[in-house]
Amino acid sequence: MKHITRIAALMLAALFALSLIGCNSNAQIQSEQTQAQSEQTPAQPEQTPSEPEQTPSPMEQPDMREFTDSVGRTVELPYEITKVAVSGPLTQIVLFALCPDKLVGVSGAWSKDAEKYIAAEYYNLPELGQLYGGKGELNLETLLDSGAQVVIDVGEPKGSVKEDLDALSEQTGIPFVHITATLESMPEAYLKLGELLNMPAEAEALAAYCEEHYTMITKLMEGASKVKLLYCLGDEGLNVIAKGSYHAEVIDLLSDNAAIVDEPSSKGSGNEVDMEQIMLWDPNVIIFAPDSVYSKVGEDELWNDLKPIKDGKYYEVPFGPYNWLGFPPSVQRYLGMLWLAKLLYPDAASYDMYTETAEYFKLFYHCDLTEGQYNELVANSIAAVS
Repeated sequence: MKHITRIAALMLAALFALSLIGCNSNAQIQSEQTQAQSEQTPAQPEQTPSEPEQTPSPMEQPDMREFTDSVGRTVELPYEITKVAVSGPLTQIVLFALCPDKLVGVSGAWSKDAEKYIAAEYYNLPELGQLYGGKGELNLETLLDSGAQVVIDVGEPKGSVKEDLDALSEQTGIPFVHITATLESMPEAYLKLGELLNMPAEAEALAAYCEEHYTMITKLMEGASKVKLLYCLGDEGLNVIAKGSYHAEVIDLLSDNAAIVDEPSSKGSGNEVDMEQIMLWDPNVIIFAPDSVYSKVGEDELWNDLKPIKDGKYYEVPFGPYNWLGFPPSVQRYLGMLWLAKLLYPDAASYDMYTETAEYFKLFYHCDLTEGQYNELVANSIAAVS
């Protein structure tokens, strides 16, 4: 019995030894496999924290740029323009609507009446003089002291405009540009100015106003029987704005302009005539420029021989802060166009003139016009003298 037990113990010990050998063999095999795999797999680089991507910086804004004006002159301008000079009163009116805070001066002193409508910081700007027309000249010393980055000329191009502006640009070192503008093309002129001054949104608002109101008035006149009208000005009322002249654009659009002459004057003072000629023209309505003879003709025997004076069909063009029909023939003529259409064709022109005037003053003069101020402006302009 003891012998059997001893044999069994020896057998168990043998089995245990065999199991240890098997385990060691398996472990060795697994170790060898792992080593082989590591030799076949390339070593991975040590992981480092990723850096944030660099956003490319925007292109630097150029200091200068080129601009081609309405007469084909290409000039180099600062990219950002903050100081603007005007060539004359016509340009001043156009640009005051668009960029009053950029103006370094005015072409001439505002009228005393303008103080009611123009903010003090603009009313007191220095005088620069004017390039064309008028009694003065462009004050180059004041211009150079102003720091102006560009001088802008707006309106009808003179025959020598290219040579004039090139010479002044060379003389002063300041670029001069011309933007052509007529009554019909004023929307395009504002868009061009918006491009020039990097003010597209502001320019588009003014262009849209001009386009809308010019279209409204031209449609109103389609098929209309035009009133025969004469526009008289001067100390004696014996100057007329002749048909076909630049200054007669509103008159010719809205009336049968009686003033037909061989050579229409390009000046704001018009063509000088005599009373005999005025009688021969025989107008149905006469309008007088501000500061002309409107207040005297009702008592003047000679003027009373004219039918419109007898019938009270004569009026004074509104003034404030400029003559609404021109002199200078600038963008304020849109307001004059609304007034004259309302005066001559009240049934067709169904709009409210105070509302229209207040809108214009807000947009172009940056002024809130009261109804009392409006009534003062048109006191002699909306009803015939009895």
